Amino acid sequence: MTGFSRGVVAAAVGLLWMTTLGQASERIIVILDSSGSMWGQIDGKPKQEIARQSLRSALQSTPADAEIGFMAFGHREKDSCQDIELIVPPATGTSGAITSAMDNLKFQGQTPLTDAVKQAAKALGSSANAPAKIVLITDGVESCKGDPCALGKQLKEGGAGPVVDIVGFGLDADEGRQVACLADATGGKYIQAADAQGLKQALAETVAAPAAAVSPPPAAEQKPVPEEEKTTAKPEETAPPAETAVVEPAVKEADFAPTVMLAQGGAPVSDDNSWQVYKALPDGSRGDLVASQHGAYTGTLPPGDYIVVAQLGEADAEQQLSLKAGETYKPVFVLDAGVLDIKAPGAFRVEIVGAQKDGQGNRKTFAASYGETLEATLPTGDYVVVASHSDGSTRELPASVKTGGKLELTVD
Repeated sequence: MTGFSRGVVAAAVGLLWMTTLGQASERIIVILDSSGSMWGQIDGKPKQEIARQSLRSALQSTPADAEIGFMAFGHREKDSCQDIELIVPPATGTSGAITSAMDNLKFQGQTPLTDAVKQAAKALGSSANAPAKIVLITDGVESCKGDPCALGKQLKEGGAGPVVDIVGFGLDADEGRQVACLADATGGKYIQAADAQGLKQALAETVAAPAAAVSPPPAAEQKPVPEEEKTTAKPEETAPPAETAVVEPAVKEADFAPTVMLAQGGAPVSDDNSWQVYKALPDGSRGDLVASQHGAYTGTLPPGDYIVVAQLGEADAEQQLSLKAGETYKPVFVLDAGVLDIKAPGAFRVEIVGAQKDGQGNRKTFAASYGETLEATLPTGDYVVVASHSDGSTRELPASVKTGGKLELTVD
C-alpha cells in the first residue's frame, strides 16, 4: 500500500469515528425535588419558584441534539415515598414539555431522592458510546430510608452507568455531605447553591453543559514510508478550488414589548413576574420554549406563530400571537388576579388552598410557606387560609381575592 493510500485510509477511519461519535447524542434526566419544603423562601421568594425559573433558563442553552427528560418526586401525594414519576422521557426538543410539566407541579410530598435517581438510571439504561447524566435538584436530604452513598457505589460498580450531578439548593454543609457522596461515586459533582443566582449558575454548569464525551480510539502507529512508495499526487488528484459561500440575507425580526397587569386598566407589573414564549404548534398547543425572561420583557422574535405566557405568582395569562417581520407588538396581558397578604402569629406553616373540594375531599394547594407570613398573587376567587402550629392544631380562615386588590389577613 502506498503512503498516499495509507493516508486516505487513516483519514477515513478518523472521519468514521467522528461521525459515529456525533450520532451519540447526550442523554440527561433532570430530577426536580417537589417536596413540601420547596415552599420555603429564599430572599422572599419560594424555592420552587426560583427552581422553575432557573431550570427554564438552563433549558434554553442545551445542545439541540441533547435528549433531555424530566422526573419529579413528591408532587402528587403528601406522605408517600413511592411518589416518583418520569413525566417527560428523554428525547430531543423537550424544553416546552418540561416547562409545561414544571408549571403543573404541586410541591407537597416526601424526598425519596435515592429511589428517584435509581429509577432515572434505569430509564437511561447503559451505553458505552452515548454520554448519560442525571441532574438532581434538591433542597433536602433523603427522607424515605434510602442510602444515597450506597447507590453511588452500586452505580459505579455496574459500569457504563450515568454520571450524577447534584445541586443542593439551600442545604447546609452537613446536609450537602449526605448527598455529595452519590455524585462523587459516579464521577459527577455536587454544587451548593445558596440563592437564585447560585442556582442559575449551578444549572448552567450541569443541565446546560454537555456531558463528558466518549474518548476516541488510540491513533494507529505511524510507520515511515519507504522511498520507493513515496508518490507525488497527479494534477487530476488536486482538490478543486473551494466554492464561494453564499451569504443569505438576515431575516428581520419583530420587536416584542408585552406588558402585564393584575386588572384591566391597572398599573403594569414589571417586578417578580416572568415570561415564557413557545412556538405555537398547528393544533394550537405549546411547542418548544424559545424565550424566557424575568421582569419587563424587552427583545425581538423571528417572524412566526407563538404562544406567550405571562406569570406572576400563581396567576397567569396566555395569548397566541402571529408576528411579522419588522413590525412592533405591544400586547397587554391581564391576569385577573389579586394579592393575599397573610400573618399567622405563632404558626410554623401557612398554606392557601382552594375553597372547593374535589371528589376525594381534597383541596388544591395554591401557595404555602414555612413561617408566620405568606404573600401570594392569586387568580380572583375564594380560598381558605390554613395556619399550622407546632402543637398539632390548625386554624382556618376564608379569604376572597378581588381582581386588582390586596387583602391583608391575620389568622389568630
